[in-house]
Amino acid sequence: MSDVKISIIMPVYKVEQYVGKAIESIQNQTLREFEFLIVDDGTPDNSGKICDGYAEKDPRIRVIHKENGGAPSARNAAMEIAKGKYFYFMDSDDWAEPTMLQDMYELAEKHRLELVVAGYYIDTYYDDSHYITTELSQPDQVFGSQQEFREQAYRLFDTNLLYTPWNKLYSAEYVNARNLRFSNTFWDDFPFNLSVIRDVERVGVLSEKYYHFVRARAESETTRYRSDMYDKREEEHQWMLDLYKYWEVKDYKSMEMIHRRYIERVVGCIENVTSPNCTLSKAEKKAEIRKILYNPNVVRALRMAQPRSAHMKWMLKPIEWKNVNLTYLEGKFISSIKGKNVKMFASLKAKR
Repeated sequence: MSDVKISIIMPVYKVEQYVGKAIESIQNQTLREFEFLIVDDGTPDNSGKICDGYAEKDPRIRVIHKENGGAPSARNAAMEIAKGKYFYFMDSDDWAEPTMLQDMYELAEKHRLELVVAGYYIDTYYDDSHYITTELSQPDQVFGSQQEFREQAYRLFDTNLLYTPWNKLYSAEYVNARNLRFSNTFWDDFPFNLSVIRDVERVGVLSEKYYHFVRARAESETTRYRSDMYDKREEEHQWMLDLYKYWEVKDYKSMEMIHRRYIERVVGCIENVTSPNCTLSKAEKKAEIRKILYNPNVVRALRMAQPRSAHMKWMLKPIEWKNVNLTYLEGKFISSIKGKNVKMFASLKAKR
């Protein structure tokens, strides 16, 4: 372990059906000089024991057992003891293609990069064995300057490449010098990445897709009703506006992207409110929708956003009209599709 090129960090919690595949996809990487820090975050199932079994046979794997504190605390605990030149963050219910770490590492070393961003797959399962795959990527590129990255970052945001941690390789020196860590909050990935890209100077992009993000696991956090979803989306929107203000980037393409991405997420918030899992009464749901429709941020975003698909343009019409009843019915329709036809829902979402 004297030559640790990459520290792979993976929180584990209630993933006993999936964690073996995740671990083996790392063991099968063509780059061999890594340490694999697996953090058992107080999981109540057999996930921790499964990880221990792999660690007994592979000296590169170290399992840390701690009380449950959430994925952010798990990642941060591992970062404190990591020895690698680069950080890579894995989720325990996903898997990666064999050349991922090698390709990212070689690009980072060749250009002395602080951040490498790669493409990835979203595998959305609509039953136990069948899934639809969405591919997300941008062309190969090494940005020539900090300003060039900032001016073109809208393309990476637009293809969801800057939101998540598992399609990236991070310079440990860069991250640790700024004491960047994951915030103790739901959807902690995004604020961490915003803190990384805020002042980053040397960034490279790989068009190749390596990581398989597995969606539609019934117990996944991403499928649950959340009472605070709209507040979180408002907070994220402000983070984006603050970032671009700090960058002093105000061009039309960047601003349109920010407002379009926000209004797309507003549609998701409306669906969240009308979800069968939402315990509010019908009147309370409509009151929440009214609050959304008359939010000045929504009004402003509707003026700025240019939807990319015909179905998204039509979905925004009830919101533009501030029609609470029609928006409520639209949300119920989306919830119905999401619950009964995952394949169709994933396809429409990918083509929005």
